[in-house]
Amino acid sequence: MLKDSSVDLYTFEALAREAGHVMVAGIDEAGRGPLAGPVVAAAVVLPPDFRLDGVNDSKQLTPRSRDKLFQEISDHPQIKVGVSIVSNFEIDQLNILKASHHAMRQAIKDLTVQPDFLLIDGLPVPNMPIACQSIVKGDSKSASIAAASIVAKVTRDKLMVEFDCHFPGYGFARHKGYATKQHLAALEKLGPCEIHRRTFAPVTCLLQPTEQPTLL
Repeated sequence: MLKDSSVDLYTFEALAREAGHVMVAGIDEAGRGPLAGPVVAAAVVLPPDFRLDGVNDSKQLTPRSRDKLFQEISDHPQIKVGVSIVSNFEIDQLNILKASHHAMRQAIKDLTVQPDFLLIDGLPVPNMPIACQSIVKGDSKSASIAAASIVAKVTRDKLMVEFDCHFPGYGFARHKGYATKQHLAALEKLGPCEIHRRTFAPVTCLLQPTEQPTLL
């Protein structure tokens, strides 16, 4: 799916700078829905007057395009990137919404620069330490958020490919932990492994009574 050419992905960043903000970071996460693996958040600060060709919501890009843009973002000396990885264990302790919000706040701390304004994908995130604006479907409306969505998605996908080597049989490299038919069939056959989220219903149903999770 191509992005709408009528949408200027740099409008929100420009408005923030017109309001006096100097360092604007876009924030997004990847991995709320899967049954296994971490949730990953990224914060990206793009230089003023910078244009990144092809940037868009990571879900609308091909894996090849995502990887290419990820490398461009990572290699650019003026683009600042912060990443946070919150494990399945923390997700089970906090719940996925709180874990996602925690990952976003930690991604800001991982930046090597201190932003003074945040553009956040989705609904408002509580306890953000910096002035911010939440944008529903922001990954298709803001270049900074779109860049963050690419970094978060590619980082998480690479982790799931690594997990596939450690936990063979589940197909993590293919489905990245989402509830595909292949994944559900493997769960039925093999049972949950170390990276499965115990508080997610399809996994919880397969646990023994002594393994049932307890949320904090």
